[in-house]
Amino acid sequence: MATLLDGRQLAAQIETRLAGAIAAGLSTARRPPGLAVLRVGDDPASGVYVANKERACSRVGITSHGAHLAAATPAAEVLATIERLNADPAVDGILLQLPLPAELDEGPLLAAIDPGKDADGLHTLNLGRLLKGEPGPRSCTPAGVMALLGAAGVALAGKRAVVVGRSILVGQPMALMLQAANATVTVAHSRTQDLAAVTRTADVLVVAAGRPHMIGAEHVKPGAVVVDVGIHRKPEGGLCGDVRFDEVEPIASAISPVPGGVGPMTVTLLLVNTVSSWCHRCGLANPLADLLP
Repeated sequence: MATLLDGRQLAAQIETRLAGAIAAGLSTARRPPGLAVLRVGDDPASGVYVANKERACSRVGITSHGAHLAAATPAAEVLATIERLNADPAVDGILLQLPLPAELDEGPLLAAIDPGKDADGLHTLNLGRLLKGEPGPRSCTPAGVMALLGAAGVALAGKRAVVVGRSILVGQPMALMLQAANATVTVAHSRTQDLAAVTRTADVLVVAAGRPHMIGAEHVKPGAVVVDVGIHRKPEGGLCGDVRFDEVEPIASAISPVPGGVGPMTVTLLLVNTVSSWCHRCGLANPLADLLP
């Protein structure tokens, strides 16, 4: 039976560290860390995600400075809101919740976020810092995967890692983080020929393809560590990932479940980025630096 990479349990442990770091720094900082989640429109899933993030903030002592703008809000007004948050000394992290209404172009709005307050770690400057191995906010989902692997004691140096998916949100920063940990990394995707032959070379297989149940037993080498980043609603109800868990779990040495694997870690790394920014802005040592690969 495979070891379960339990994101809920690890997220709770990291939240304890976050709360301790905030409590220890308050007397020097003279204010708590602040996170602003900016939501535009009424996408139902976004409403759930934002509420989850705000609850997580309250658990550890981060102040929420979020704003909810109407779907018809002009781009100039959204941009003005971002600029106000950039200038607000009480805000250490800013996240623009996606998707945006179809009328808004996310590119210029994401680029307008102060890179030092980029709680999602996806600003062009911060992706460049990741590429160069320089410190800075890290993409939350792949950083969460790295934390899961680290907590489970998964050795990466010299191992073969395969990432299925090449998005800028997960696949590409994931590959960079694995390379930085001295793994030999292959990035596969929907146009990869004989995908199973590629994925079966992996000691560590990270699946972020965005296709439900895409990866099964035929794709996995016995004893591999399998991390499922996908999350999808099933027509009959409930959630599933990109991996056919019941097929792969007996083969793998470790595997992340859906839900309860990578998802909780994504939210937790958002908090880590925010508290790390707060430490930097307030002249505090960062006790969470080990969580930012």
